[in-house]
Amino acid sequence: QMLAARSSASGVESVSSGRDSAWNWLLGLIAVYVVVFTAMNWRLWFNLRIPHGDSAMYEEHLWNLTHGKGFRSYLDQGLFLGEHIQVIHLLLLPLHWIWPSHLLLELCESTALAIGAIPVFRMAQRSTGSSRAGLLLAAAYLLYFPLHYLDIEVDLKTFRPESFCVPFFLFAFDALEQRRLRQMTVLLLIALSAKEDYSIIVAPLGVWIALQGYLGKLSGGTKDWQRILLGLGIAVFGVAYLILATRVVIPWFRGGAELHYVKYFSKFGNSMNEVVWNMLTKPSLLFGELATAGTLIYAFSMLLPIGFIALLSPSRLAVSLPLFGILCLNELAHDPRHHFHAPLVPVVFWATAIGLGNADRVGSRVSQMFSRVLLLPSTPPPLLPFARHFVWTSAFTTGLFLSMSPFGLSFWDANASTSLWQLYAHDPRADYLPEVLAHIPPTARVASTDFVHPRFTHHERSYDYSHYRRRIVGYEDKIPDDTDFIVIDTRHHYSDLKTPDQVRELKDHPDDWELFPDKTEGYFIVLRRRAHRH
Repeated sequence: QMLAARSSASGVESVSSGRDSAWNWLLGLIAVYVVVFTAMNWRLWFNLRIPHGDSAMYEEHLWNLTHGKGFRSYLDQGLFLGEHIQVIHLLLLPLHWIWPSHLLLELCESTALAIGAIPVFRMAQRSTGSSRAGLLLAAAYLLYFPLHYLDIEVDLKTFRPESFCVPFFLFAFDALEQRRLRQMTVLLLIALSAKEDYSIIVAPLGVWIALQGYLGKLSGGTKDWQRILLGLGIAVFGVAYLILATRVVIPWFRGGAELHYVKYFSKFGNSMNEVVWNMLTKPSLLFGELATAGTLIYAFSMLLPIGFIALLSPSRLAVSLPLFGILCLNELAHDPRHHFHAPLVPVVFWATAIGLGNADRVGSRVSQMFSRVLLLPSTPPPLLPFARHFVWTSAFTTGLFLSMSPFGLSFWDANASTSLWQLYAHDPRADYLPEVLAHIPPTARVASTDFVHPRFTHHERSYDYSHYRRRIVGYEDKIPDDTDFIVIDTRHHYSDLKTPDQVRELKDHPDDWELFPDKTEGYFIVLRRRAHRH
């Protein structure tokens, strides 16, 4: 008995030690991801590579809100709620009050994405009964190249509030699998605050929960009315929220104007009502836009890096199908190199975590089917050991060719536009920026070109200087009349202005503007509005 007790205690200690070791490895992998991607994002910031629009403007939201200017960016008129019901980055306000910097937002985003590895690990560990399987899937998550593009998009937009939905959805799915329904509901609501159309994930999830309750899949074969009612409630809420957000709230903040992203579906109409009606009543048009090589490539881009293991839990993966279909119809979202696919990532890994646990059972069924057809004895080999390695090797291999990060070959290719030498080596533009900033007081209203624009978001106002016709100037090709300074970065890759004689304000209104003497060797052009005497 003593020997048995010692043996049992030794086994418990061994299991506990194995779990502790797996957690230590997991935290180490998360730390590596955070350090690598934060360093990349910060280097892009210091090199003046990060655009204001759809990136640094989110830090401007926080700055303006805490300085009495409202939840807005001066990129355009109106509060930001006229663009999206997107408020999740307001969770960063306490930290931003302590450290009001765009660098904080980059650190928080990379950390949030990396922390998503924790629920991935936990779901896979429970599903398979193996800490090693959980750790390998967590590693695959951190190597997953569509995740990397949420941290740094192909056009170098490095901060998106959409990214914060990933860990919240993953923790919600983890809570669901543990039957912690209240916790799941709260987490889903937080994830939904990342963007209004993420209700297209929430509503199908509600249907899935209701069906599982009706079929008794999670309650031993008996109907679970609590889950049925909760699921139906979530589904109805998701649909109602989407309608309310897109047809009432956002148009109200836009002064009744149509949603800006309707133009992404121009083949279906010019208004949201037209787009939805044509999708519902013209199946041939809808099918023709969906049944394309682009749709297949998009699906492969999301599933190949995890070895298609998500297909072993098809009902969970199906939760993402409505949003995936809409993204395939979106004329800007044909691949996972931007941000549109953010809510698909947690669904894919939820399905993959459970799919790993289904690997042996699926393998047994396939083996039995072939044995009946070929009249051979059925001796199915265990598939889990293969599947758990196939997942991380698939993520690693696809990342080698498709990731922009140091995990990808292009990062080390000196001739690639996204390489270490092209993006992260020192940019001399940054050396001359302090000379520019020294002439412009924080009380000024500054119009500047895109990549230097983020440096003026803490000034009185920061306007866009470009040929893009914005609502704030009545859609005319000009700057706001109250602009005090103009700053033009002549060397960024979109610049078409190289010398002062090309600047329209100096050509058209020379009496209104004075040119600062150039002390930046032509890297920047700085103009100040003259103070006219009456």
